[in-house]
Formats: sequence, C-alpha cells, structure tokens
Amino acid sequence: MTVYEPPPARTDALPESPAARLGEARWAKMRALAETKDTPFVVIDLDVVRERYFALHNEFPQANIYYAVKANPAVEIIRLLRDQGGCFDIASIYELDKVLAEGVRPERISYGNTIKKRKDIEYFYAKGVRLYATDSEADLANIAELAPGAKVYARILVDGSEGADWPLSKKFGCTPDKAVELLIKARALGLAPHGLSFHVGSQQRDLSVWPAALAKVKAVFDTLASCGIQLRLVNLGGGFPARYRTATPELSDYCGLIRRSLEQQFGEQMPELIFEPGRSLVGDAGVLVSEVVLVARKGTDPDPRWVYTDIGKFGGLIETLDEAIKYPIYTDRVGPVQPVVLAGPTCDSMDILYEHAPYSLPLSLAAGDRMYWGSTGAYTTSYSAVEFNGFPPLKAYYLDSARD
Repeated sequence: MTVYEPPPARTDALPESPAARLGEARWAKMRALAETKDTPFVVIDLDVVRERYFALHNEFPQANIYYAVKANPAVEIIRLLRDQGGCFDIASIYELDKVLAEGVRPERISYGNTIKKRKDIEYFYAKGVRLYATDSEADLANIAELAPGAKVYARILVDGSEGADWPLSKKFGCTPDKAVELLIKARALGLAPHGLSFHVGSQQRDLSVWPAALAKVKAVFDTLASCGIQLRLVNLGGGFPARYRTATPELSDYCGLIRRSLEQQFGEQMPELIFEPGRSLVGDAGVLVSEVVLVARKGTDPDPRWVYTDIGKFGGLIETLDEAIKYPIYTDRVGPVQPVVLAGPTCDSMDILYEHAPYSLPLSLAAGDRMYWGSTGAYTTSYSAVEFNGFPPLKAYYLDSARD
C-alpha cells in the first residue's frame, strides 16, 4: 500500500507567498492585472494550464487526455487545449455546444455523464459523438435506441474515499459484476462494448487506489474475453491533485505507479488509455483575489477573530464545504499571526469557509485589505452562484504569454 504521508500543517505562520508558488515574474504579471480590478475575481494564467497538459502528456504519451470541462468551462481554456490536441469529457448539452462552437471535432469528445436525458443522448448522437459512459440498464437501453452502434464504456465503483479530499460517492458507477452484465447486454443491443472507466476521487493523495482499481478492471476484461468480448479502452478518470495546503506526491509518482500497474495487469496487451484531468490541469493556474469586509470578535480574547471577506461558498468556494479543500491564503500584511474563522459575505449561516481548520492571519489585518487564494482555477467560476443575495457570478481574467 502506497500512502503519501504529508507533513503536519503549520498553524504558526502564513503559507508561502504567491511569488514563491508561481515564480516572481508570473506573480508580478498577475498582480499588475489584479490591481486594476475590483474584487472578488480570479486570475487564470493559461501558461500554467499549458504546462500541466504537457507534463501529463509527456508522462503518458500513449494516452488521450480528455479535459473534464466542468472544472473550468472557459472558452480560453477550451481553445488552448483544442490547439494542443486535447480531447474533452462532456457532462451536458451545454458543455457540448460550447466545445463544438470552438471547432472541436466530435471524435474528440466523450459523453462522460452516466445520468442523461433521452433527448440529450439523441442530441449528442446527432452532433456526431460516438463515445458514451454508462452504469445502468436504463441508460444503456436509451443509448442503444438513440445512439445506435455507439461505443460504450461502463463505469465501475472503486474505493477512493479515504485518500481523496473531495471523495466521490456511489452516485456514479456500478459493481464489476454489473459492468460485465451491462457490456454483454450492450453487444446484444447492437452497441460496441468498448471498455471500462473509474474515478478514484478528486484530489486523491493515496497512490494505492490506482493499482487496486486496475486489478478490478483487468478482472472484468478477462471475464468478458471469456464471453467473446474484447474490450479496448481503460478510462482512468481524474484524481490528480492541485497544490493546496496539504502536500501531495509529484505527478511523476502517480504516473510511475500507474504505468507499472498497467504493465503488471496487461503486459504486451495494453489497451487504449484515457485520462480525464480537470483540477490538476487548471487548479494551480488560478489566484482568487478577495477583499476583507470586516474583522470582528464574538467575545473577548482568546476567542478567535472572525474575518469576513467578499467571497464565500456561494461565490465560488463551495469546495470549502466541510472544509474539504483547504486553499492557501496570503495577504500583504506582516507581523504576528493568530487563528481566525473565515466567512463569506452572504446572509446565510452556512457561508463559513474555515472554522475548524487551522488558519492563521496577521493581527494587523483590517477591512479593505486584499486576500489572495492560491490554486483556485478549478471549480470556482463553474460553482459560482448566479445571483445569491444579489451578488453576481465570480469574474475571471485570463493571461497567456503566447497571445499577450
């Protein structure tokens, strides 16, 4: 079992500055843009997205990279990945229309959502998409009727709840035995049983979940081969991390273990491979900038200060739910620090970001100061509410040295 043991979180100091995380030149460029904008907003450096795409491509040149559009559906990111030869994992007709509008061919698209309306399957098929995920008999029957002859891959359940900061529930996927049944039925319905997929959980820090999942995959491959069905695809999903407060292994550690596991299971009969990264491609590209609205105490010392900022759960930081994703936060203030409770601006008591996680900020912090939230390029703009309490959706600005 290969479990990564991170060092203990520091509670007595601020995290490293954005300049240390991003590099002096990159941070200076982002900061110059930020100083011209009203908070809250996120700045996305597309150079980081490009670098992360090629890092994964270089680790696994034989795999196709299907970007999970839900992580950040900005056209700037879609265009960049389109131009690098990337493919796209799509969850809805709305994402499909956005990607197709940027000239992406349907052959580079997978309908990865296992929960789909009949009319949406028909729409995807009419647009030329021929690769579909499934995990239930009802969905499979709809695909057979409305996307005849399409390739299907069954998503199986795997255990990734322990090491993932944002675990995936049993909402998606089926047991390996059920996947066997579905793919045998797919052949009988005139579909092409093409492969299997799994997802080990988002921001996964336990490397051992991939070998365990691939062992399940190989067992299904072997069972179906004995039934005359030769599967051709393994979709390894996402799970690679962004760089939040908790240390994680390097991408090369993940890919090295996955590569060895694939070789152990499949040897010379290596299937077609797909990765579906989202967070790992775009997360670290973003810095969210907010303003301190108020600093207050509910009582007297030693009660912690409450720091209210103009971004909260409903403005794009929903992944602070249960304090699951712990963003690194930096301010320009220096001097002694003290634990704080961080909360958003809305009149909803749920809008508390961090109360139990050890966050410390300078005692000199005051209303009007800016806060910089690192690694906020993923699941911020796409989770931002439209008009809760009247607040508009989170604004985003994009930097790209290739076009600047």
